[in-house]
Amino acid sequence: MSETPSAPDAVKSLPWPEQYQALASSAQAPILKAFYEAGCASPETPISEISMVALDFETTGLEAEAHSIVSIGLVPFTLDAVALSQAKHWVVRPRLPLHQTSVTFHGITHSDINEAPDLSDILEEVFASLNGRIPVVHFRNIERPFLDVALQARLNEGIRFPVIDTMAIEAHLHPDRQPSFVQRIMGKQSVSIRLADSRTRYGLPHYAAHNALIDAIATAELLQAQICHHFSPQTPIGELWL
Repeated sequence: MSETPSAPDAVKSLPWPEQYQALASSAQAPILKAFYEAGCASPETPISEISMVALDFETTGLEAEAHSIVSIGLVPFTLDAVALSQAKHWVVRPRLPLHQTSVTFHGITHSDINEAPDLSDILEEVFASLNGRIPVVHFRNIERPFLDVALQARLNEGIRFPVIDTMAIEAHLHPDRQPSFVQRIMGKQSVSIRLADSRTRYGLPHYAAHNALIDAIATAELLQAQICHHFSPQTPIGELWL
């Protein structure tokens, strides 16, 4: 699967703000039309002026076409503050079976999802936090494709949006994170860009992993630290999003 959902090539070639304008005119689902009409910041906008939302999904597996979302965590934030009072967390009923391996991973069980809503029941709440904000994730190959596939199944329309990927930033900062055979013999260790390990490098506190809300908060804090240590509040958002 491609990193970003399918769309006409003429639209995909446009800068993100122009993509939103084009997609607002073509979207059929009101919730998607409202999302695009809320707009997207220009690439030249300093990140200090950007409203963001950290987003994390727990899923039944890693393939968007073969697995489903089981929980969503999100928290709006800026470089200056994480809006914990606006944080949201939902357990949702997956459309595909819940396997024991995923239960072991994130701890969400069959009893948790039996009475849980379908994603379609909470879309208005989810988009109330997404509209007008830039999503921030740790590993963009989960949240963006899973949301696209989930919306296609429910609305017959996918979604396109830029993301800031804190894992991609760590990968950029540590291009030689995998030592060669000789370097390993000499004792050089690999550099992990997983969320918890990345946070440790910045002196951020340890949080329990694999809860969607906690991971969303952890991702927001990680981006704040990355900007503080390696970038500037004046860094254009276009240099960070993907």
